[in-house]
Amino acid sequence: MNLIDEISEEVRKRCENFENKFGYGIWTHHVKAVVENAIFLAENYDADVEVITLAALLHDIASITKDEYKDEHHIYGAKMAEEMLNAYSYPKDKIELIKNCILHHRGSRPAEKSTIEEICVADADAMAHFDNIPSLFSLVYKERELNIDEGAKFVKDKLYRSYDKLSDRTKELYKDKFEGAMSIF
Repeated sequence: MNLIDEISEEVRKRCENFENKFGYGIWTHHVKAVVENAIFLAENYDADVEVITLAALLHDIASITKDEYKDEHHIYGAKMAEEMLNAYSYPKDKIELIKNCILHHRGSRPAEKSTIEEICVADADAMAHFDNIPSLFSLVYKERELNIDEGAKFVKDKLYRSYDKLSDRTKELYKDKFEGAMSIF
């Protein structure tokens, strides 16, 4: 098994753990979508696909592992990723790239992205919301117990915020999907 497969399996197992407050759906409806989008962007933007794949797999590792890490999961996640990758004797320079991708992936905590890899992972995270709109509706109606109008507004606003967080280059790539998603409202 190669490193990406091993890290993928570790993240998947953590998603299955009963302590993961997001449930297994975070693997099937979010992490896998972020990875797919990150690889797509890496290939289109001539970025390091291996670094991006590992960063995408690990971007939410902290909040999956411990609920109390959720608010600062980008900080804890970067540390956890470093520990995990050091155990594989992964190159230090690539670990730093991955840590920066994790530190800067959150749209709710805007940070200057200095590498194309950071942009790809942050954009892939935002793009994942469009790939799994039903999971957003599940969140608002099941977990937040909003009424129909409040829930629809929440999802619509979330999708607008996600699109606004994309880099200009990715916005152009994703414009049709964004407009299609908005047409349901």
